[in-house]
Amino acid sequence: MKSGRYIAALLVISALTPSTAAIAKEQKTYVIVNEDVGVPVFPNDITDRPYTVVGEVKAGVRKATIFSKEASQKKIYRELWERAEKLGADAVVKAQYGDSHVSAMSWGKTNATGVAIKFTTPETPAK
Repeated sequence: MKSGRYIAALLVISALTPSTAAIAKEQKTYVIVNEDVGVPVFPNDITDRPYTVVGEVKAGVRKATIFSKEASQKKIYRELWERAEKLGADAVVKAQYGDSHVSAMSWGKTNATGVAIKFTTPETPAK
């Protein structure tokens, strides 16, 4: 009788446990990707495709302590992309950032800016 309860309990647990496919992180796909950083953020303008400007994006990447390393280009571009993605952008162009500086609230902060864009189809006129 106890083995029947044990089997029933195992069946309930296995039904409630998510499969490994559900646990696997969803791979995002982008219209275009900067291969160096893995997100669609570019330091230059894109001239081979029409697009509309969604808006300017700004990010500030802080160091945790005075002994932490400076923020990498990859980290800075990911921060810019997070903000542009919330605006519904397909990419960020003209991404720029400077050297980090100490502020009242951090041991070092790197400011970055870029232009969030949305690609247009040939039927959709560019603004």
